[in-house]
Amino acid sequence: MSADGEQIGIKPLPEALATARQLGLDLVEVADQANPPVCRIMDYGKYKYETAQRAKDSRKKSTNIVVKEMKYRPKIGQGDFDTKTRKVRHFLEEGHKVKLTIMFRGREVQHPELGRRILDDVAARMEDIAKVEAYPRLDGRNMTMVIGPDKKLLDAFKKAQQTPANPPASTETPMVDAQPEIETEAVEISTETAD
Repeated sequence: MSADGEQIGIKPLPEALATARQLGLDLVEVADQANPPVCRIMDYGKYKYETAQRAKDSRKKSTNIVVKEMKYRPKIGQGDFDTKTRKVRHFLEEGHKVKLTIMFRGREVQHPELGRRILDDVAARMEDIAKVEAYPRLDGRNMTMVIGPDKKLLDAFKKAQQTPANPPASTETPMVDAQPEIETEAVEISTETAD
């Protein structure tokens, strides 16, 4: 085949190499199993470069969805719960799915409703940007649920964050010199001892 894709016909190898050199191109074997082998006259360096660029572009366009995992306990404190839930929101805003796991220890597994309540609370806090993909289920000593970002809700949420809300202007002027009143109460302390 020529560089234009036209059939040249069956040529001996030295003649095909000479034709490729005259054009300043390479003779590349395309189908070696065919009888006779099929070769093409082309710029092989340019071909390799274009192939690498197409592969690079396809990798850029593909989205790599990662499943992050956040582990909770049934007796989690409010501060820890808030911190972990903020991290879950961060993962969802980045476009990742999140697997929520409640780990039960000992007799806690007899009360799966505690874990279900935590998972429902997290799902309720994330309903403005995510949807539940796998509802809570108990797997041995762990209860798991998967939530994923909802494209439409996430785009609307990001758009709402970008447009800053103008707070209403206050008509009152702040008082700078005013001292707050402090109420004090006198307490009598007795130091008598009983005999």
